[in-house]
Amino acid sequence: MCVSVTFIAIVDGAITTVALPSIARQFRLTTAALDGVVVVYPVCLAMAIPASAWLVERFGGKRVLLTALAAFLGSSLLCGTAAGLAQLVAFRAVQGLSAGVLFPASAALLFATFTSSEQVRISRYMIVPQQMAPAAAPVLGGLLVDHLSWRWVFYVNLPVGVPVVLFGMLFLAEHRGRPPGRFDLTGLLLSAAGLGAAMFGLCEGPNRGWSNGVVVTALVLGAVLLAAAVTFELRTTEPLLKLRLFADRLFRDTNLINLVGLIPILGAMYLGPLFLQQAQGRTALESGTTTFPEAFGVLLTVQVAGVLYARVGPRIIVGCGLAGVSVVLLLFATCDQDTGLWTFRVYMFLLGIAMGGVFMPTTVASLANIAREDLAQASTLNTVVRQTGGALAPAAVTTALVLGTPAAAATDPPVAAYQHAYLALAAIAAVTSVFAFTLPDAPARAAAGGTTVSSRSARPRPRHEKAG
Repeated sequence: MCVSVTFIAIVDGAITTVALPSIARQFRLTTAALDGVVVVYPVCLAMAIPASAWLVERFGGKRVLLTALAAFLGSSLLCGTAAGLAQLVAFRAVQGLSAGVLFPASAALLFATFTSSEQVRISRYMIVPQQMAPAAAPVLGGLLVDHLSWRWVFYVNLPVGVPVVLFGMLFLAEHRGRPPGRFDLTGLLLSAAGLGAAMFGLCEGPNRGWSNGVVVTALVLGAVLLAAAVTFELRTTEPLLKLRLFADRLFRDTNLINLVGLIPILGAMYLGPLFLQQAQGRTALESGTTTFPEAFGVLLTVQVAGVLYARVGPRIIVGCGLAGVSVVLLLFATCDQDTGLWTFRVYMFLLGIAMGGVFMPTTVASLANIAREDLAQASTLNTVVRQTGGALAPAAVTTALVLGTPAAAATDPPVAAYQHAYLALAAIAAVTSVFAFTLPDAPARAAAGGTTVSSRSARPRPRHEKAG
């Protein structure tokens, strides 16, 4: 069920851009005027994340997951029936709010149900929707728009999601963490507003320019509100976001690796289509089929990483994975206008092989020292970090392209600008790789073998019983 939920939410976040030209024609608007349809989704998603842990603890993982999924499907239906831009943006906002609860709730339920050794095996399956959904979304969206209507990019969620809701109602086991304290309204207002403003600034920065007044205001406001949220959450006894979990070094370091390491990884995925279509003049279809081999590389490595995880630990796997990402990005930096598609496809496949050593090990290792009653909180914080890293990636790529492009050619970056962007991403990956090799992964290895090592003692203690 968690695989299906993840696939639906990721596809919906990526498929809408394909339908924008058709929506613009329907409502007699320019494509640029529909920017809000795209931006409102990640902004509302980020705003809903902070409340997800409290909701899971208060109402139970099963009820929250099914309610959020039902709201997501209902808003998908409403998006498809929208009669104008204002309605579409409003219903798209509800989709984002629902997705902001779906991601951490499904992760909390998944990791509360399985032990660390089982989580390694489960993560090998969870990586499938995470990799296949972004690759499949443009192709699926194109088919639906061309042969049916733009409304079907939203309707398509229903035949997939409704059976998942029914299955969950009948077979999904309930899970509750510790009883929650009072609802931290101040923490919600500060964190939601801060994340929403920051996400808006990061999403709009590449389009409007980083010196644009709206973008600067959003980023500054987001930073101030997030700083206030951190200060308040660390001082309150019953915080909405349990930031004290970052006191655990393994949890803190794996999240830092996720935050910074996602920049070169997702940055390369963002930069590839731009290079192929703008620098080389390739078609969208050629771009899609050329970047797609990355998914196969990830799926291959994750299977190997799952076998090696308990033996060598996440430190070696993640460090080598990020080092591999850096090396492949250096290969990308040698590409020019004459580079063939098959050469680029090989590089994408190699990038996927390297990436596969990063995603699963960091996620599983981050929860090795977390008590079962804190899993919902930890999953929420993990989601915040991943969403932030995902937003920073295109921002970093755009900045690198702008810095490498002469002012006279601002709308048409030269090949050298793309090469410099790849070099910048390679440097970030290399630095993150060095840090990953310092990861204290003894507790993660022990937990994967069926025991947990206390951060204060080397003596193992039995794992908690599996949740029903």
